[in-house]
Amino acid sequence: MSEATATTPAAGAATPGATATHCPYCALQCGMNLRVTRDGGGPSGIPLEVVERPDFPVNRGALCGKGRTAPAVLATGVRLTEPLVRRPGSGALEPASWAEALAVVADGLRGTRAAHGADAVGVFGGGGLTNEKAYALGKFARLVLGTSQIDYNGRFCMSSAAAAHQRAFGLDRGLPFPLADVARSGCVILVGSNLAETMPPALRYLTELKENGGRLIVVDPRRTRTAEHADLHLAPRPGTDLALALGLLHLVVAEGRVDEEFVAARTTGWAAARAAAMAHWPEQVERITGVPVPQLREAVRLFADAGSGMVLTARGPEQQSKGTDTVGAWINLCLATGHAGRPYSGYGCLTGQGNGQGGREHGQKADQLPGYRKLADPAARAHVAGVWGVDPDSLPGPGRSAYELLDALGTDVRALLLMGSNPVVSAPRAAHIERRLRSLDFLAVADVVLSETAELADVVLPVTQWAEETGTMTNLEGRVLLRRRAVDPPPGVRGDLAVLHDLAALLGWEKGFPTDPEEVFAELRRASAGGPADYAGIDYRRIEREQGVFWPCPDPGPGEPPHPGTPRLFLDRFATDDGRARFVPVTHRAAAEETDSAYPVVLTTGRVVAQYQSGAQTRRVAELTAAAPGPFVELHPRLAERIGVAEGEPVAVVSRRGRAVAPARITTSIRPDTVFMPFHWPGEGRANTLTNPALDPVSRMPEFKVCAVRLERAAGPEHAADPATPAAPAAPMPPAAPATPSAPAA
Repeated sequence: MSEATATTPAAGAATPGATATHCPYCALQCGMNLRVTRDGGGPSGIPLEVVERPDFPVNRGALCGKGRTAPAVLATGVRLTEPLVRRPGSGALEPASWAEALAVVADGLRGTRAAHGADAVGVFGGGGLTNEKAYALGKFARLVLGTSQIDYNGRFCMSSAAAAHQRAFGLDRGLPFPLADVARSGCVILVGSNLAETMPPALRYLTELKENGGRLIVVDPRRTRTAEHADLHLAPRPGTDLALALGLLHLVVAEGRVDEEFVAARTTGWAAARAAAMAHWPEQVERITGVPVPQLREAVRLFADAGSGMVLTARGPEQQSKGTDTVGAWINLCLATGHAGRPYSGYGCLTGQGNGQGGREHGQKADQLPGYRKLADPAARAHVAGVWGVDPDSLPGPGRSAYELLDALGTDVRALLLMGSNPVVSAPRAAHIERRLRSLDFLAVADVVLSETAELADVVLPVTQWAEETGTMTNLEGRVLLRRRAVDPPPGVRGDLAVLHDLAALLGWEKGFPTDPEEVFAELRRASAGGPADYAGIDYRRIEREQGVFWPCPDPGPGEPPHPGTPRLFLDRFATDDGRARFVPVTHRAAAEETDSAYPVVLTTGRVVAQYQSGAQTRRVAELTAAAPGPFVELHPRLAERIGVAEGEPVAVVSRRGRAVAPARITTSIRPDTVFMPFHWPGEGRANTLTNPALDPVSRMPEFKVCAVRLERAAGPEHAADPATPAAPAAPMPPAAPATPSAPAA
């Protein structure tokens, strides 16, 4: 699994008087410098300003609007500055001391555990937590609370790609190569990613790709800003990406474009995967996807004839009830054409959340221990238990996945500790999840702002934001980075590590939960040693010196030269027992919820450039809100004419789970059978009121990207139904689609 060493610039000094760090938002983790403002926050209340950091290789100084305005979230009056406790008399959240707030949380968790058992207490984490926080949160759940009921919102992001990565290559890392390699590939197929809006600084790699003579194919039902850059844009019907990938592989075989030498030397399972693909002939795929056969053939020609090639997926194909198989089909295409395990070639996932990669490696997933170890593996349990100083048998087993955990609130799970997530806005079937949260006996939330979920809590703990703390993040390349503290938090704000330390002490664990992030990272290194995501050879000083270190990076031991890190995976062998990649035979199947006469249109969802995830932070930044003030419904002119709605008029979108209302945005850039809504807003325009929680059988990913809806004219917001009250009877959650045989758990 070895690998060329990446060439990165030597660590540059920060701008004089500034702190070199990284953006708090997406998985690019763009480098930036932070400088204390002259007035120290003065009238603006914003204590910092962002300064360009051109020496960091990922973004080379470029930042999007979210990164530039990130310090605004720390302004006076925007962020939380003191704990809040819900008073029995008024029922309102009111200021409290830290001692009181922590005591209430400890009593709530302790009392629930005593009355209903350890698994009646749940923990829900976030993909924006640092590696140190994610590690400590998983340890806290399993040791202090003794619960198996822990998962995190990253399950909603990359889990299907992670599962497909594991079963094909034996290892999951979002990109098995540095982003810079994208610009040097011969052909890139970008599937379900509007990178120009979700990761604007990364668009330069696609521009450089074309400048270098490479070709770009974009697969998206919308002609997005990213698709405008493509040599070929394929616009399939949402939910048919699996059929599309199988149709392309069929043509690779039929046209004699298989790299037989690579397949024979470096893969297994080709015969079964080939047979499955040959059942998807081009004309059938055109009927399913709407992509014309000539475009299918052109895509195969561009990709198979290129000297090197990549397939990069994002949430489009992954957030489906068949997301793992869909990603697997795209991996099969890479393997069949020899575009894997070679320079400037391979499959990669464009991880979304800031620490979506590191957050799924160190223990806050339901089935996982640090170092990407499996919780059900006796050897893994023994190793981590040894680091923690406990009996392996005392560790609970795997628990529920994210949606299943949220769906169990108020019934099997009676109390919840939530850190860094806002499921009232971000979860599928969000009105139902909001009701589940309201039904809890006890809810504690730690966050930097009073999110929609925090508003429901019994206790809200104000915690530090990125510029007020030090810790590591792992970006979408698998590059472990160091965020540095640039400014002190307000007096009433504490770090998440301090919160876990204090709660652990109140619950009887005086030791084992340090507050110093470097001390936590040192323990994480020991816990990860020998695991798939081995960080043992990484420390803070090395990260600073090398502008980040790619895992796996084991510690060779005393007297040995340091491991160089692993910027490029799989060049010599894949991470399977025999070193060969696995073809997995997959076949197309319909979305969990198909359109019909009552719900004849497909809804798909996504992001816009000026907002991020649930919007809990970005909606509080005036510049970003001015650019993207609220939700909208994007629809084709023919569909708008059919329902009699004009640009800007309110449209009601109704699914089997509820109703949302937002202004119409009419454009020819979307398919006539499809509508699009961004998911950043709560209230009547909440897109996730509508989305389908049907789960992928392997990854347990909900089907955010495909659901059946109908459109209605809405004379005004006053006519919109309460999104918490579905207009149509809520159907039971569709069962997960059948799994591919012998598929491992995500």
